[in-house]
Amino acid sequence: MLIDPHAHMIARTTDDYEAMAASGVVAVIEPAFWLGQARTNVGSFVDYFSTITGFERFRAAQFGIRHYCAIGLNPKEANNRELADAVLDVLPRYLGKEGVVALGEIGYDEQTELEDRALRAQIELAKAFDLPIMIHTPHRDKKRGTRRTMDTLEACGFDPARCVIDHNNEETVQEVLDRGYWCAFTIYPSTKMGNDRLAAIVERYGPERIIVDSACDWACPIRWRWPSRRASWPPRPGRGRDTAGGLPQRAGGLRPERRNERDPLAGARSGGSTHAVRRQLGAARPNAARGSRQPGSHRMRREEPKKGKRHDEQTKR
Repeated sequence: MLIDPHAHMIARTTDDYEAMAASGVVAVIEPAFWLGQARTNVGSFVDYFSTITGFERFRAAQFGIRHYCAIGLNPKEANNRELADAVLDVLPRYLGKEGVVALGEIGYDEQTELEDRALRAQIELAKAFDLPIMIHTPHRDKKRGTRRTMDTLEACGFDPARCVIDHNNEETVQEVLDRGYWCAFTIYPSTKMGNDRLAAIVERYGPERIIVDSACDWACPIRWRWPSRRASWPPRPGRGRDTAGGLPQRAGGLRPERRNERDPLAGARSGGSTHAVRRQLGAARPNAARGSRQPGSHRMRREEPKKGKRHDEQTKR
């Protein structure tokens, strides 16, 4: 039985829900965050909050997964003061809804005064609605931002035991635990915390008050990303990253397949070059006359130039 306490399921497909259910996931908590693009009006926040408190619960239930959520104004969009004030005004409408179990994710991004203003206002809302808080720590200058977050929470009189501080790393874990907060780690093997790093942290600090989550948002680990534009496409065996089932893998991760003489398209299926496929097609048609225009033949008859009046004049010259 697994619970993912930080999962942006609005960015996942039904196939993901099916895979999670098959893996033993029984519940998820979806914190509100940005959509990859800054929103420009409060109506888009209202629609988003309504989706994760309503339809997303229904979608998860189709796969036997319980869906809970956290509602809040994320720090990435707190720097638009007019919009932030409008969002703060509508938050109470959602904080009392069924399935809302926390306020979040909130915190700092660029660590501006406007972000600080929004954070303090939402801490007071969490106290008024008796909700725990989920904190987003900044990706840049994380140690200073995490410390500033804890200082702000304590200045507002919020109980550390009711607060999860997420996206930690080796620089922040010690102080977060020492100050009594729940210390969460997001597993992004290529960009943030990987399995080996997290295992080393748990081995050093123990499992007490440590939370592991996936975020599983619109981003993806690099092993599933397509090759860069500079890479040749489709990739060739032995050069860059090969593909298996349409998904990029590291170079050397695949063994070259033996040439299938019975299947003239085997080269194409295994990532062979166009010329190799054409040679196989030619070999598959031994009766095809060379130089003919039969389908599949890469050799074509070279046409003689048509003779005419102009040709005769050039010949005479």
